[in-house]
Amino acid sequence: MSVRLMISDAMWDRIEPLMPADPVRGRRWADHRRTLEAIAWKYRTGAPWRDLPKEFGPFQTAHKRLLRWAADGTWRRIFAAVLATADAEGGIGWTVSVDSTVCRAHQHAAGARRGGQASWREPADHALGRSRGGLSTKIHLASDARARPLAMVVTAGQAGDAPAFTAVMAALRVPRPDGGRPRTRPDTVIADRAYSARAIRSHLRGRHIRAVIPQPVDQVRHRLRRGSRGGRPPGFDDEVYRERNAVERCIARLKQWRGLAMRTDKLALAYQAALHLAAVLIWLRGRPGRP
Repeated sequence: MSVRLMISDAMWDRIEPLMPADPVRGRRWADHRRTLEAIAWKYRTGAPWRDLPKEFGPFQTAHKRLLRWAADGTWRRIFAAVLATADAEGGIGWTVSVDSTVCRAHQHAAGARRGGQASWREPADHALGRSRGGLSTKIHLASDARARPLAMVVTAGQAGDAPAFTAVMAALRVPRPDGGRPRTRPDTVIADRAYSARAIRSHLRGRHIRAVIPQPVDQVRHRLRRGSRGGRPPGFDDEVYRERNAVERCIARLKQWRGLAMRTDKLALAYQAALHLAAVLIWLRGRPGRP
């Protein structure tokens, strides 16, 4: 049986220096490239772990490695390093779009012990909740101007968009190559009407970030009803707002991975790790702007 691989030699040359070193004592790690290919194949196809092709080795190895590297922050560090390199090369468009998407959860995602694990930063609800579509998880994300993910946060499916905005902005941290303070402030943030809250506008204004967010009809009516006490309407650039489709294209690229479009992981930790791996491969493919 032949399987389609996702990591080219050029991509592996970028990833390999970022992988954990072999332990000083004990058994050596299994081949890192084969392990990453195994994890990518599982989430790209949406297949169960036990159906992993034998070319990738034991499924337990890939599954345990996914969780271990999620717990110790390896996936986040690799993602941050890839972003740092892209920023140093001038490859990040700092007109950032923010949005969210709901992903259905398979019945296999339910049943994890409540309470989470503090040492793993696992949320108590495992980022699972019930929305109109049933059991689901919501991905809140920020995308650069070329439809590539910059920051991702997962919550329960019924969670609102606006309350998660500050968490998404806090997750946006691009390290500097010289070791200075990471860049956390985009030039412009574009979002839809769900983010038209006074707290969000104040947050962006306080950080000197331009907000391009339309007002809902009810907010406009309320301001007009108050007359002069309603103040001036917030600035809005219709031309810049057209670039919000970047985050929609970014979501479409992530949902090409069937294991992300429908969650089967019991732990939010594992699901978030798979999101980071998908994001890393999207950046390393070097196909900006195409879903």
